[in-house]
Amino acid sequence: MAQQQEQQGFTVWLTGMLGAGKTTLAEYLAARLRQVGRKVEVLDEDDVAESLWGEIEGANKDERVLITRRLGVVADMLTRHGVCTLVACTSPYKGVRDENRRLIGRYVEVYIDCPTEDLIKRDSTGKYKKAMNNEIPDFVGITSPYEPPPDNMVEVKIRSNEESVEDGALRVFQALLDLTYMNAEELKVITGTKMKPNPKAKKGKAGKPAKAAKAAAPKKGAKKK
Repeated sequence: MAQQQEQQGFTVWLTGMLGAGKTTLAEYLAARLRQVGRKVEVLDEDDVAESLWGEIEGANKDERVLITRRLGVVADMLTRHGVCTLVACTSPYKGVRDENRRLIGRYVEVYIDCPTEDLIKRDSTGKYKKAMNNEIPDFVGITSPYEPPPDNMVEVKIRSNEESVEDGALRVFQALLDLTYMNAEELKVITGTKMKPNPKAKKGKAGKPAKAAKAAAPKKGAKKK
């Protein structure tokens, strides 16, 4: 049983372009956190859209900022009530992500990076190709900017075209350990190995674990977002 302080909530904010793998990683992290009895909620921008912003489509900058802020408010409330909150949201603008960091406090930003050419190959909807042909105006990363977080201002950067979900998740868990949001006993259950805090890790730039011990992935088909 984790101690009271260790049972405090936190938010893992997964940002990245459409198809980078935010939803896949959020679901994987959620399954692992539930293994140790943590209270977990996944806020996927597609799944909660109707409830939180209704007719707002996120088709321009102002709407995307509003969506990111609303998710931040909900994540803050959940975090304050001891919930491990996993937000999967494109959230393309650094300024509003920084607002959410200040609001929530116990916050880990995870940037899931993937080259555009790989995102186009993954895209079964054809949206990237349509955007490149000017059929979809204001498409994030093509005709509208995506502002990646600077390396020194993000806890974890994952290259989803090179790293497995398991290895990416291990780096997130290392950041949670370094920030004392989780303890080594919990993570031993999750990863099967004894993890140690990285003494050189600083908030905003968590260290990469020396060894990538893998936890078993859920067997259901992975979906990309």
